[in-house]
Amino acid sequence: MKTLIVNIKELFQVRTVNIDKVSGTEMANLPSIKDAYLLIEDHLICDFGFMKDCPKINAESVIDASGKMILPAWCDSHTHIVYAGNREQEFVDRIHGMTYEQIANRGGGILNSAKKLQGTSEEELYEQSRVRLEEVMKMGTGAIEIKSGYGLTVTDEIKMLRVIDRLKKNYPITIKATFLGAHSFPAEFKNDHKGYIDLLLNEMIPEIARLKLADYIDVFCETGYFSVEETNQILACGIKNGLIPKIHVNQFNAIGGVAAGVRNNALSVDHLEIVDPVDLEVLKGTSTMPVALPACSYFLSIPYTPAREFLDAGLPLALATDFNPGSCPSGNMNFVIATACIKMKMTPEEAINAATVNAAYAMGLSKTHGSIAVGKRANLIITKPLHSIYQLPYAFGSNLIDQVLIEGKPIK
Repeated sequence: MKTLIVNIKELFQVRTVNIDKVSGTEMANLPSIKDAYLLIEDHLICDFGFMKDCPKINAESVIDASGKMILPAWCDSHTHIVYAGNREQEFVDRIHGMTYEQIANRGGGILNSAKKLQGTSEEELYEQSRVRLEEVMKMGTGAIEIKSGYGLTVTDEIKMLRVIDRLKKNYPITIKATFLGAHSFPAEFKNDHKGYIDLLLNEMIPEIARLKLADYIDVFCETGYFSVEETNQILACGIKNGLIPKIHVNQFNAIGGVAAGVRNNALSVDHLEIVDPVDLEVLKGTSTMPVALPACSYFLSIPYTPAREFLDAGLPLALATDFNPGSCPSGNMNFVIATACIKMKMTPEEAINAATVNAAYAMGLSKTHGSIAVGKRANLIITKPLHSIYQLPYAFGSNLIDQVLIEGKPIK
């Protein structure tokens, strides 16, 4: 089936030469074509250009995008959307002055979510997660990474990954699965870290690899969670079992997690609210993508990733939501982009690059997602009529998306 989109006011992120990522000053360049057309065949982009050059095409579907803009659907490379229930009470507790760490120390936080998930059936967990996935698709997300990490037992981590696998099979959106058994130490292993790490290394990781339920392995490398030494052990085991490393680092403290990620050839290092100059140096010349999660900073009232330091150092940067029940109960990438502009001082061009081409890289999807290029997936955002692309982050509280196409088909 052919779908022709005509009279596009401006078509953004057009790439005639495929690139994996953009870094430093390159991030300020967002290539576009004004007064454009775009042709989709089945689920792929097969042609685009200036409207004056649009060939005669017999398309089964024609979309008139007069006054509207088109850009690639967002790629959200860091989420935890498979979870049970909510943590609304913790939200109120923080308003009353409790910190994230204090809530975690009394059995809240990740352990609270783990308790809820362990008591939830796989079917009910799927139903709750399905609703969230449909919501983010409508808001323009065309590829998403989903982590486990609220199971913390062999059975419940596998239950989470099976739900992710079911979502992958039932929805057109591209989904990457990450095993995050090293999210927190379960209560029964509070004073026996070695016991839980042995469980991860000897049972969880080999079984998940055998079942082929995950693409990536992740660790929460942070004070009070997993040390750098423990992180290295877990990532090494994941690599041995065919899982590509990603890593949570520097959310509250810089303890050497970035260097651990680079040392293990991590695809991405995520959070980075606290950054030491050494971390910037360690990342230079590597294949590891730094990923910022500004909606988490907003929700927890913690520092924002110092985006300008990364870009001034010539590094790339990606943006993601961190959609989860405790520190960011939102998968709205539009808000993430606006927050990156408002609070992290990224330009709209930089933020859009960070949420498309660089975010696709952070998911291992550079060849298929993240830009308007012949042969890439037809995952598109069609805006409402806009004055300019700057209106997207400027009017941060408005829904400016008219239509979302995933795999060439409109999301209803």
